[in-house]
Parts: sequence; C-alpha cells; structure tokens
Amino acid sequence: MQARYLTATADLLLRSDRLRRYPGLRRSGAPDFPRHMNTTGLTHGAQLQPFRGPVFAGAFDVCVDYSSIFRDTGATASTVAGAYALVSVFNGLTQRNLIHQNLSRKLVHILSGLLFMASWPLFSDSTGARYFASVVPLLNCFRLLVHGLHFSQDEVLIKSVTRNGKREELLRGPLFYVLILIICALVFWRDSPVGVVAVAMMCGGDGTADIIGRRFGSAKFPYNQQKSWAGSIAMFVFGFLISMGMLGYFSALGYFDLDWMPTMERVALVSLVATVVESIPTNGMVDDNISVPLASMLIASLCFGFY
Repeated sequence: MQARYLTATADLLLRSDRLRRYPGLRRSGAPDFPRHMNTTGLTHGAQLQPFRGPVFAGAFDVCVDYSSIFRDTGATASTVAGAYALVSVFNGLTQRNLIHQNLSRKLVHILSGLLFMASWPLFSDSTGARYFASVVPLLNCFRLLVHGLHFSQDEVLIKSVTRNGKREELLRGPLFYVLILIICALVFWRDSPVGVVAVAMMCGGDGTADIIGRRFGSAKFPYNQQKSWAGSIAMFVFGFLISMGMLGYFSALGYFDLDWMPTMERVALVSLVATVVESIPTNGMVDDNISVPLASMLIASLCFGFY
C-alpha cells in the first residue's frame, strides 16, 4: 500500500512539473492542480485525486501540414527552374541569330507571366501556398534590383529584358512587371478572376500589341504616333482571348464557377479599357506594365467583384 502511494505521488509530481513548464501540453478541458498543493501537502496527508484525461494530448492540437509545405516547396523549385529554362532558351536563340532580340524579349514578356500563372494549380490549397508562389517573381525582383542599382553586372540579363540595352531600364518596365505578378499572386491568387485577367492583359495583350504593331503598324493614332491601329486591335483581340483561355483553364480545374456569357462581356470591357489606356500618350512617365494591369484590375474588380 505504501509503495503504491509513493508511486502515485511521484507520478503526480512529475506530471505537475511538466505541465507547469509546458502549459501548452494541457488540453483545454483538463483539470488544474490546486494552487495550495505542493510537495509538503502531498507528504502530509493531502488527499490524492485521480488524474483524468491524457496529459500530452494537447501537444497535437497544433499540427503542421508538412505535406503542403513539401508540395509548395517542390512547386516553387519547379517553377523557378521552368522560368530559368524559358529565358535560357530564348537567349540561346538570340545568340544564334535565329530570332531577333526585340521579338525574343517580347516572347519572354508574354510567356513568363502566363506560365507563372499557369503553375498556380501546382501549389497546395494551404493558406501559405500563395507566398511560396510569390517567391518566383520575388527572386527576379531581387535580381533586377541588384543589377539595376549597379551592385553587379549581367549583360545577358540587360539585353534580354530591356528595350534599349540600358541598365537603368531594369528598374522600370521589367521591375514593374514582376511586382504586378507578386501583387496578383498575393492579393488575388486562385480566388478571383481579377488577377488572372490583369496578368493576361499585361502579358498576352500588351506583349502581342508590340509584336503586331512593329510588323503591321504603319497606320498610327492621330493622338499618339507611337501606337498603331494594328497593335491596339491585336491587344484587344489577344488580351480577350488569352484572358478567356486562362479563365477556362482555372474553371476546368474547379477554382472558378463562371457564367460564360456575362463573363465574355466583362472580359471584353476590360480588354477595351486596357487597350484604350495602353494607347494614351504618357511621354514615358507611366510604363505600360503599370497602367495596363492596374486599369485591368480596376475594371475587372468592378465587373467581377473583389472576392
């Protein structure tokens, strides 16, 4: 009897000490130890009460979803590798004179943002997935800042993403481009068509406008000799088609549930407004990589609602 009493006392003391040092181990419904109970009370006839409930069950109240972390880490690494491969392929084609530098730059402009957005379903459904995805453009953002602020030199990067081959250009259009990708990933993600349409208009619409405008843009706007009718028509058409294609892609995967006739009308309105904004002369004060996606976000938010 005495041995059993001493064993119970030692066990109670051990559990009490652990719970005082690690209060998180106590389940919310577990009884508290009386404040007056101490070792003296225990050895002087304090009545022992049975300890009810699993002591360490509370340790499992906070769980870390390691499967989501592993999946998001792998998706991030795969997307970074894909972005690097895309740029490397077009740099190689340019160096071999198989494609013109300006065309290569615009194709990278079109494809990199769209492929980044197309990679979003690779990430998990956890709340932190969007932060993992935003690492991809964030790395490019740091790279542009490092080279644009003269901390390092990379002639290949400068030639591949700038219009005139000037280092300072890294801190304008290319930097705004990756910042918009970060904003769309963090703010809209796969929860809203707004981000999808904004990225599609910036990448597909604006990028195609430049390619078509350079090739067939002999007829200029009277209010802006830098923009052509052919380029603006291409921006409206391809911006609309690519936006609808990306919305269909995310809808097929179950992220959106859209009524397609009203959706087509809304996307057409966004494309029209973005095309008009892109044609307005700004004398270089506002970059298209800022004006086009911001205008698209505004109109798309009014059309689709922010959700």
